[in-house]
Amino acid sequence: MAPPFLISWNITKRCNLRCAHCYLDSSELAGHSELPAKEAKKVIDEIAALNPDSMLILTGGEPLMRDDCLTLSAYAALRGITVVLGTNGTMLNDKTVGLMVKAGVKGVGVSLDSASPSYHDRFRGIAGAWEKTDAGIDILREHGMDFNIQFTVMRDNIAEITPVIEYSLKKGAKAVNIFFLVCTGRGQDMVDITPGQYEQVLTYLMEASRVYEKRIMVRARCAPHFLRIAFQKDPRSPLLGATSGCIAGTGYLRITPEGYVTPCPYIPAKAGNIMETGLKEIWENAEVFKTLRDKKYDGRCKECEYRDICGGCRAKALASTSNIMGEDPWCEYEPKGGGAVSVTEEDLVWTEEARERLSKVPGFLREMVKRGVEGYAREKDINKITPDIMAELKKRAGR
Repeated sequence: MAPPFLISWNITKRCNLRCAHCYLDSSELAGHSELPAKEAKKVIDEIAALNPDSMLILTGGEPLMRDDCLTLSAYAALRGITVVLGTNGTMLNDKTVGLMVKAGVKGVGVSLDSASPSYHDRFRGIAGAWEKTDAGIDILREHGMDFNIQFTVMRDNIAEITPVIEYSLKKGAKAVNIFFLVCTGRGQDMVDITPGQYEQVLTYLMEASRVYEKRIMVRARCAPHFLRIAFQKDPRSPLLGATSGCIAGTGYLRITPEGYVTPCPYIPAKAGNIMETGLKEIWENAEVFKTLRDKKYDGRCKECEYRDICGGCRAKALASTSNIMGEDPWCEYEPKGGGAVSVTEEDLVWTEEARERLSKVPGFLREMVKRGVEGYAREKDINKITPDIMAELKKRAGR
């Protein structure tokens, strides 16, 4: 069983904002549920033992509300783990970002709901939040800290996608990650975009990823249908190698502030508690993980010819049908039947020099980089991958 390459850890429920869609019902008084520093370091030891090449996302709540957030970051970095922070950006200042650099933080994901203050502040529940986040983003750039903008599409900000991409480009972000609301936690009673709007946004993002590819990466996240749409447009699309379907329970897990392990932040099913059972044991043997890996879908997902490259969002299926393997109700596609389609795998030759260069890519990114390079090679009708091809793709992606 391959270990997870991506782990998110809600190190606290505490937050200085009141976001309407938060999957954690957080409050500033919720700190009692956090793991103490000693136990938190044991969690990091467990992660390092399971996969020292993993990427660890420290998030919350607002992770910087924990006084030892950067102590934990430094401890994880010393264990060889790649550490990134997921933040609302309001607590980023010159001193804090400088300490983040020293603590070995490699990147930051900043949540932003609009390219202008009014909607963002209203949704985040605090006046002035947008201005603080905007200032924090400038400080990240000044310190040379790589950052992405994390944008969640909702009914009231769907028209903000392009302005946020343009804002992110102007600010120097490496990528804009477009997420889609899963109505859980505090957001369980919110009205999401319609399945039709979902399809329209994904279709737009596929085009946007092409238009902006040389300037900034634009990607749909937690949206497996993106792959089905890309395949329908072009079975040789490089996007099929640059992103993936749902990785909950197959390449990804999440740890709650109390130490519970779940397949992702939007799937509340508890696989075990890391304070009671080893993380390796949970990852390899918990029933919910085994279920997700079996990929025995129900409903339309079971019949869909795109089930192997898409598979639907398991969190949305669970939230809507109470069945983690049920059909994804936000997908409008009607299966045509027949066998499952797969990404074309022509024989590609990697030169020894190219393989050596690939081996230097961090383990948690290696397979994704490999798929991306091979997708690019197929797009260009190239059958031999060399370091020059890899460098060309890196330059094309602006990274």
